[in-house]
Amino acid sequence: MARKKGAHEAEEERTGVDRWNASVNHESDSAVRPKRKSRRTRADRRRYISTLVVLVVVLAVCAFGFTPVGERITQGLDIQGGVSVIMTATKSDGSTPSSDEMSEATQIVQQRVNSLGASEATVQQQGTNSILVQIPGATNADDAVSTIGQTGHIEFVRMDQIGDADALAKLNAGTEDVQLEEGTYTAFLDGSSITNTSVDQSSSSTSGSYAVNVTFNDEGAQKFAEVTKELAPTNGRICIVLDGVVKSAPAVQSEITGGKVSITGNFSYDDAQSLKTVLDSGSLPVTLTYSESRVVGPTLGQDSLQQGIIAICVGVAIVVVYLFFFYRGLGLLTMGSLAVFAVLYLGLLALLSHFGYYSLTLPGLAAVVLTTGSAADSSILVLERFREEIRMGRTVKNASVSGAKHGIRTSLDADIVTLVTALALFFVAVGSVKGFGLTLALGVACDVVTMFCFKAPALRLLALGTIQRHPKFWGVDYDLDEAQARKEAAAQKAAQAQQQDCQQVVPASSEEGGVRNA
Repeated sequence: MARKKGAHEAEEERTGVDRWNASVNHESDSAVRPKRKSRRTRADRRRYISTLVVLVVVLAVCAFGFTPVGERITQGLDIQGGVSVIMTATKSDGSTPSSDEMSEATQIVQQRVNSLGASEATVQQQGTNSILVQIPGATNADDAVSTIGQTGHIEFVRMDQIGDADALAKLNAGTEDVQLEEGTYTAFLDGSSITNTSVDQSSSSTSGSYAVNVTFNDEGAQKFAEVTKELAPTNGRICIVLDGVVKSAPAVQSEITGGKVSITGNFSYDDAQSLKTVLDSGSLPVTLTYSESRVVGPTLGQDSLQQGIIAICVGVAIVVVYLFFFYRGLGLLTMGSLAVFAVLYLGLLALLSHFGYYSLTLPGLAAVVLTTGSAADSSILVLERFREEIRMGRTVKNASVSGAKHGIRTSLDADIVTLVTALALFFVAVGSVKGFGLTLALGVACDVVTMFCFKAPALRLLALGTIQRHPKFWGVDYDLDEAQARKEAAAQKAAQAQQQDCQQVVPASSEEGGVRNA
């Protein structure tokens, strides 16, 4: 019968090379896990550093974009001052406009204000027949609203069909801006046929004046060609009439096809741009007259701005003291988060101001203060969750991963609620409340970027070694002591439970085969 070989005999039958290979394989197997762990740590370190490097580049661009702040970020009416105008609307017959006509007039005025580049201007209907216009930065009420209140009804009229004798005499004498009496002429084309407008320097003028070029649609181009064909043999004139005033009356030399016409009239560049703005937005269905206009000084707004900046500085100082007192070295991380948040925030506001989409108002300043406090809260929440994970027994590295993840998730829940509220204010409200909602939404977006691009990678990078080597400086020494105490208490409790289990076990005695006394 074959006998199994013992372990010693099997070892003797193996050659020295086999035993050496076996020992090497054993050592390499024991080293696989630490080596893989080290590779993963280095990969994580590179990823965190890369994220922070990209963030530094973005911050440098933002800092360049908003410096100096007072010039790069547009200020609203309540901070820098401006013009506030109330215009009353009436119909041509003197009656009160309908609600639909007022809505259309308000939209046209808003388009004209936007085309003039007035950032954060307020245009809203007041009552049944009034429109409020507030333009930040404007210094003259008449100059600021002369364009937006113009009716803008443009007409093309044959001069031989005008029945106003006085106006014809003035036109023949070369008088400019002649007012035509209503009902004495009939237009063959109006502004509804215009599809495009542009401004360039007039080629027929030696004084450097500008012209407004208009392009008709197909129907208008055909009608204009027919009229010019009829007038060309006699060099008849076509009057271009804006709100009843003849702006130019050129003589027709030949048939004009293609639907492109230049409106001249010794326009300056600003005048030509104003006319272009009026033609682009269309004619108003009502007549607007200025019932009240005033220039708002910036004194009150500047005082409020300074008080707001002082409030922000005091709040930040209190937060810094609090962070150093309770979090020690980890407080530096929160301060860094606030600095990153502020640079991103200012850079975004400067970018939107550059393109005319934003203007800082006092309600917007309140939103800045509010979102700065929210950014500090979210950073503190991440730190608290990180320390809580350490007290639960996790290593510093693992706590930085799970703590940042859970802390950011909780902060995102609060940010989403705030963002929904801010967007609702932006899309529903008007005026300064609309600006408050926009500023609040931008602050929430910057906080989210800060959490993912600075808070999480910076905390995890520090947790790979720095925090473990200096736990007292980073304020986690008490958390580590508490985790160790919990671990020892749990081990002691388990030992006591095991000892109690051993004491409850009684050895069983067998009576089978034993000798018993009678």
